[in-house]
Amino acid sequence: MAKTALRNARVFDGRGLTEPRTVVIDGSVVGTDPAGAREIEAAGATLLPGFIDSHVHLTAPSQLASLAEWGVTTGLDMACFPADRVAALRAAGPADFRSAGTPAIGPGGMHVRIPGMPSSAVVTSAEEAVRFVEARIADGVDYVKGVAEAPGDGGPPAEALQALVDTARKRGLETVLHAATPGAYHLAVATGARFVTHVPAIGRISAEDVSAMKAAGQTAVPTLTMMEAALPHSAGAAEDYVANAAALHAAGVEILTGTDSNADPGAPAAVPHGASLHHEFELLAEAGLSSVEILRAATVDAAQAFGLTDRGEIRPGLRADLVLVDGDPVADLSATRAIRAVWCAGTEIAR
Repeated sequence: MAKTALRNARVFDGRGLTEPRTVVIDGSVVGTDPAGAREIEAAGATLLPGFIDSHVHLTAPSQLASLAEWGVTTGLDMACFPADRVAALRAAGPADFRSAGTPAIGPGGMHVRIPGMPSSAVVTSAEEAVRFVEARIADGVDYVKGVAEAPGDGGPPAEALQALVDTARKRGLETVLHAATPGAYHLAVATGARFVTHVPAIGRISAEDVSAMKAAGQTAVPTLTMMEAALPHSAGAAEDYVANAAALHAAGVEILTGTDSNADPGAPAAVPHGASLHHEFELLAEAGLSSVEILRAATVDAAQAFGLTDRGEIRPGLRADLVLVDGDPVADLSATRAIRAVWCAGTEIAR
């Protein structure tokens, strides 16, 4: 693979934009030597690390292409099955992805009605949770996904969720717990799971649960785009999803960008792959996050939280997952939509 030198690019370094400089793409990684490289004049445009969407659902290679087209070079999938579909998508590209495989669900609730959901996904006891985790490890998952529901709403019982988190952690994997109501949030936070995904669209997360998340070092992936899209299907008139994210942010809980993008017939709403992450940025800004915090949540913070040590920053030796945009996204987040070019592991994506 030939080298490429991006001249006069302002680089997002996690704190702001640098002065214009040269960034070298050497094969699949960021290099140091521009000698012999094909040159691209950035003319002061902004170079960002490839974005990471920390909550997607993937079923087809075209969705990976859509992610890449919008600068999302890594998608963290939260339910993909069976295992042979995961294997096929891993090889498809252009965007990279990680997956939880089959999620752990309860015998009731909306997830059990998703077309194709295997019966083995249903977990009703701690013993079944242990077996579930071992089965996911055999499938080669990157983390474990579980669905928390408020008591009486058909999710796995509290002891099963706790066993899911504990067993995964003993085996070196973190757990992502779905929680879309205040009662579900309470259960999810109590397990100590590293990641809690979604926030309630209606109803507030209790102050005690917010404080507990901060104290335990847990991370939230609010998926405000999905909560907004799903609101018409919820009972009640209040809209609490932005306020819930604001409360988490104000307490210092780590927040990552995730959209719940999907094309699944059983989902509450269809959310487009790739484009939706830029709307997530806008909603997180409404929740009080600064542009730097949002850009970090989509790059270096997400990479570090999920143990993706080869990406999330622009420095020599890391994957050349890059997004070149016109404008200054630190001053104006909408500049992330003005994409000039995208590279996934050093390969420029046709747009």
